[in-house]
Amino acid sequence: MAVTPVVVVISAHGATVGRKVADALGAPLHGREGRVTGADATFPDALVHVRDLFAAGVPVIGVCAAGVLIRAVGPLLSDKRAEPPVVAVAEDGSVVIPLLGGHRGANRLAGRIAAVAGGVAAVTTAGDVALGVALDEPPPGWRLGTPELAKDAMAAILSGAGVRVTGDEAARAGWLDGLPRGEGIGIACAMAPPEPGVLTFHPVRATLGVGCARNCPPGELARLVQGMLDDAGLAPAALAGVFSLDLKADEPAVIALAQTLNLPLRLFTAVELEAETPRVEHPSDVVFAEVGTHSVAEAAALAGGGPQAALWYPKRKTGMATAALAVTPDTITALHGRPRGHLAVVGIGPGQSAWRTPEASRLIAEADELVGYGLYLDLLGPLAAGKPRADFPLGGEADRCRHALERAGQGARVALVYSGDAGIYAMAALVWELIDTGTVSDSARRAAVVVAPGVSALQAAAARGGAPLGHDFCAISLSDLLTPRADILRRVQAAAEGDFVIAFYNPVSKTRRTLLDQAKQTLLQHRPADTPVLLAASLGRPEERMTHRTLGTLAVDEVDMLTVVLVGSSQTRRLQTGDGPRIYTPRGYARKGTAP
Repeated sequence: MAVTPVVVVISAHGATVGRKVADALGAPLHGREGRVTGADATFPDALVHVRDLFAAGVPVIGVCAAGVLIRAVGPLLSDKRAEPPVVAVAEDGSVVIPLLGGHRGANRLAGRIAAVAGGVAAVTTAGDVALGVALDEPPPGWRLGTPELAKDAMAAILSGAGVRVTGDEAARAGWLDGLPRGEGIGIACAMAPPEPGVLTFHPVRATLGVGCARNCPPGELARLVQGMLDDAGLAPAALAGVFSLDLKADEPAVIALAQTLNLPLRLFTAVELEAETPRVEHPSDVVFAEVGTHSVAEAAALAGGGPQAALWYPKRKTGMATAALAVTPDTITALHGRPRGHLAVVGIGPGQSAWRTPEASRLIAEADELVGYGLYLDLLGPLAAGKPRADFPLGGEADRCRHALERAGQGARVALVYSGDAGIYAMAALVWELIDTGTVSDSARRAAVVVAPGVSALQAAAARGGAPLGHDFCAISLSDLLTPRADILRRVQAAAEGDFVIAFYNPVSKTRRTLLDQAKQTLLQHRPADTPVLLAASLGRPEERMTHRTLGTLAVDEVDMLTVVLVGSSQTRRLQTGDGPRIYTPRGYARKGTAP
């Protein structure tokens, strides 16, 4: 999905231009704290902030020296086909330079900014400068069918070769009019599949409507659609998307088809499809009785194309699947229907951006809205600025997950945010439980759900403290809100007998003060009193605390609910270094004869 750019301003001198650009683009303005007033969000370190945005796939417009942006994103550069645009704007707006992503929207973005700021867009991409067009970035409503040929074709044109534009859609390709004509390079503009070796552009003028019975084999629907595309002589790239009834949002065959064709999936309610009945050719009372609309495939194809669409290939069917094609007189630049809802359950680690994975940052940047405990959402800082958010208190976990699922069921793209790893004592398990037990709506159960891992507290504590998890370990939560106390003590006993390194989560609360001491007494029966213990609190945050103790000196009163307690095994060792104490648990290499 397209991500809204962020305008970054690092000094008061650029604030006026920054605000003008942000307002014109409908983008948030992020300003350096203490220097820029009136920003939508602030940040303390420009290099770190720009790097975080870039890693998350967010286009960056920096009202600052180009060097600042280059130093920020330089270490992350790897694939120009995936990197977001980066544009530098002079503080007075006089010059706008697309530094990265020229063929991914940066050049057009620079032109828009220059028009707003009254400056000049310093575009350096060869095709744009010499010809006013980039062959690998066709305008909205067109797709490049042979991207592997674009680079060589542009090089040949820049070297003096002419082009001849052919195909039954050539009259629509006015954006190619500025290219020099000649016999050197052939460009085809057609809805048909490309011919080998021919640079081909497809106008997006067709829509594919599909329907199927529950648990239709994906291959059956795929073969039906491919046969229809072959008969129509239609390239998948000329399709705007795959369209269907919202009840099919979680149908594996429909999802697989959209993924295979590399097309967006868009959905309509039965009421919306029923409104297309006067235009369909094969209405069915049986289908209406089943799903509330007289047509699925034909109606979805027409609804996907809009009021001007007409059926091209009426419904075809197999035992379990149906498909239809519609066509529009003009290219399609905006999709009809709603997307399949998407819920990302995101672990953000301890909080600091350096310990947050790029995947987590990307999913948060792509989200339409955020859900979570207010503190966790606050830890996102500017990455969450301007996004609608639903804050829930501690203890509202079920309500939190249910709300996120229901919003995704309505077609929203939601990020459910949790600290640490969302799959460890956190929300991911509850999300799947709600889906499994049917305690959310059917539409919520049809949403796509992904889980993004994060740095868990036990990993962060171990890294800060040395390497206590160097051998077998386990994690035990001492909260008896959801787990009976007897079960907790039984697990502590088993871990003690097994000589595991143990990470105790939720060690105490305001009202629960005895379980940690009981666990300590159990462990002392199986390992020495001088066993190293690490108390790690608020990891990765300014208030971080790392306290070294032994099992014998561990005191409950110096532990709070933000602390993870790592207790070593009988083999865990402590050593003193120039940077303070460190603990580690040997893996056993000495016994193999590989240790020095």
